Amino acid sequence: MDTRRLLYLVELARLGSMRAVADRLHTSTSSVSQQIATLAREAGAPLVEPDGRRVRLTPAGRRLAEHAQEILAAVDAARHDLDPHGEPAGTVRVAGFATAVRRSLMPVVAAFADEHPHVRLTIREHEPTEALGLLADDAVDLALVYDYDLAPAAIPVPAVALTEAPLWEARWGLGVPDDDRARAVADAAGPAAAVVGAYAGADWIGNSRNRADEDVVRLLASTAGFGPRMTHEADSLDLVEDLVVGGLGVGLLPVERALRAGVRLLELRDPQVRLRCRWVARRGRTSWPPLALVLGVLR
Repeated sequence: MDTRRLLYLVELARLGSMRAVADRLHTSTSSVSQQIATLAREAGAPLVEPDGRRVRLTPAGRRLAEHAQEILAAVDAARHDLDPHGEPAGTVRVAGFATAVRRSLMPVVAAFADEHPHVRLTIREHEPTEALGLLADDAVDLALVYDYDLAPAAIPVPAVALTEAPLWEARWGLGVPDDDRARAVADAAGPAAAVVGAYAGADWIGNSRNRADEDVVRLLASTAGFGPRMTHEADSLDLVEDLVVGGLGVGLLPVERALRAGVRLLELRDPQVRLRCRWVARRGRTSWPPLALVLGVLR
């Protein structure tokens, strides 16, 4: 099979129309249609079917598009291997949550740009569900995502073949107003159920863009025998602290975070709460030299 035709199919799967593929690859719509038809004859199965005034991939077309991504990435990797002095080139599109971008990517981008001037990074800040959706749509090449050990998150795009690897973990605790109650709870050094139970009557703060924090809170609260009153939602940890200082609620915060005055972090143990960061990419894409270079420097 001709790799150019496979590229047309991959782009059709990503963009959804032959006109868009033609514009993207600087050719004509009729040429795209002819190449897809030829590829279908080579595959021995129809790859597209009518969908109103457009076309969509058949099940066979979707399967071949997945294989095509792996084939094209392998071809790029082979070219680089045969020309070790050649410099990888391309744009690696990354979507990830803010902490992962700051911790895993930003410390290395300057040196990476100096060492690999022909590899360009584009970075978009997104919560895990959003980043995985972009990965499923092939709108990004790499997603930096997280879940909690107490509330493992299943990848919500099973139709797409993905691969992943862990990066780092971070402990989280309960952020509360720094008052006499907080000091008493800290001195008691009880298990997580006792800590959250001391705030059974408080308003709780969840994440406005991800349910993972709320899932952890509800699980911990159930061990203490109450249902938390989830009142506020904030994506910004700075805003979570503001709400805590204002006496409006309590919520999860990273143990390693430098807290502002008026906030106390209560340790959660038995069980601990650990945020787990990992990278996720499309299977087969990781052999693409520009992406492989980025994966090699992630911290």
